[in-house]
This record gives sequence, structure tokens and C-alpha cells, in this order.
Amino acid sequence: MDLSPRQQGILEFIRSYTQEHGYPPSIREIGKQVGISSTSVVNYNLNILQRKRYLERRKDISRGLRLTEETEKTPRDAVFTVPLLGRIAAGEPIPVPDSGFSAFDSEMISLTRDIVQDTEGVYALQVKGDSMIDALIHDGDIVVMRHVKEARNGEMVAAWLRTEKETTLKHFYWEPGRRQVRLQPANPAFSPIYVDPANLEIQGKVIAVIRHV
Repeated sequence: MDLSPRQQGILEFIRSYTQEHGYPPSIREIGKQVGISSTSVVNYNLNILQRKRYLERRKDISRGLRLTEETEKTPRDAVFTVPLLGRIAAGEPIPVPDSGFSAFDSEMISLTRDIVQDTEGVYALQVKGDSMIDALIHDGDIVVMRHVKEARNGEMVAAWLRTEKETTLKHFYWEPGRRQVRLQPANPAFSPIYVDPANLEIQGKVIAVIRHV
């Protein structure tokens, strides 16, 4: 699908709500489900879905939404949701009290099976900063993570610095000569971070990136 995760979530909610109730959801119900407080923003996304022919709308009647025939044929299990746990720094580490991520308010994002096949241990984080731009990850992008506790050299990880209570997104490298881990940015303007392994916790590795437009 050539849609944002939020737009995919709107489509899936309209589908499931209509199947359960026999009629489509209201604008406010859609906004509540996908974490949009503004009805005008919901309408903006519905207009995009209509323009791309995923959705038909009748603005002259209440709840005038209907999925197009092709959208209805898309298998439900082709779309699934994962939690958006918060923001992660792609720059200097951001101090976060008590946990690795600054939690969002139970927001979910929708993904398709062509992005991620195995959904076990998958979550998402929003990137803050530009230290990974040479890895094509920019400020505001969403990184899809798989929860792991170990990493291989070169993998991009969510690294939690225990003593500092800070978290950052970087490439992982074990430096045997230094007996340290190097957290390497993908931007020459940023310096690597060297960490004692005892002070480091790997909280996940990047398996997909969703660009913010």
C-alpha cells in the first residue's frame, strides 16, 4: 500500500467497525481509534484515501463511508498493528526517566505483511534527531523494531545507557581492543559513543523504516 501507517490504520478500523456494527464509524470514532484529536485532520486523511480510491465518501450523509471493492478484497491479516512506544534519539542520547522510551499514549500504528512478516516482539519508535541520515533515517521517521537483547556488528539498535538513563539509536559495534561497544552514528557531523558493555542494554534492532513526509 502507498499509504502512511495511520491511513492504513484508518482503513482497517473502518473495515472492522463496519463488519461488527453493520454501518461505518463516525469521524470522531475514527479519530479516537487512531489517536487524532482534530476532526479536520481525520477528514484530511479520509480525503487522501478517497483520492487514491481506497474509500468512497458521501459527505451529504452521516457516516457516509464505504471501502471500495478492491480494498474489501484485501485480506484482513495483511494489515496488523504494533504499539508506538515513544521517541528515540538519533543524535545525542535523550535522558528518559525510568525507561528507555518516552511513552506515547497507547498509540498504535498499522503495518502490512509486505513490510514485516513475523510480528513477534515488534514495536515502533519515532525518531528524534538527524544522526542517522546517511542510513536514510530522518527526524520524524518511524523505525520498526524487533525486541532483542543482543546485536551483531553493524546492526542498528535501540541502545539504553543504564547509568545515564539515556536512550539512542545507533549502529552497534563491539570494539575488542577497547573492551567497549561503539555506538556509531550515520552522520559525519556526530561522533561515536563508546560504552562499557555493563552499562549497555540492547532493547531492539531496526527491521524497517517508515518515512515521515
